[in-house]
Amino acid sequence: MKKIIAVMAMAASSLAFANSCPTHMKEIDAKLSSSPAVAAADMEKVKKLRADGEAFHKAGKHAESEKALGDAKKLLGI
Repeated sequence: MKKIIAVMAMAASSLAFANSCPTHMKEIDAKLSSSPAVAAADMEKVKKLRADGEAFHKAGKHAESEKALGDAKKLLGI
C-alpha cells in the first residue's frame, strides 16, 4: 500500500512539473518581448536557458526544465 502511494505521489509531482514549464516559458517570452534592460552576455544566457528549458520539457525532463527556466527568470529579474 505504501508503495502505491509513493508511486502516485511521484506521478503527481511529475505532472506538476510538466504543467508549470509552459507557464514559465510564457513569462520569459513576455519579458523578452518588452526588450528588458539586460546585458548582452546575460541576454545570450537567457535565450540559451529558455531554449534548453523547452528542450528538456519536450524530452520529459521536467526537473531540468524547471531549473533552466528558473535560472533564465532570475537573470531577467522575474
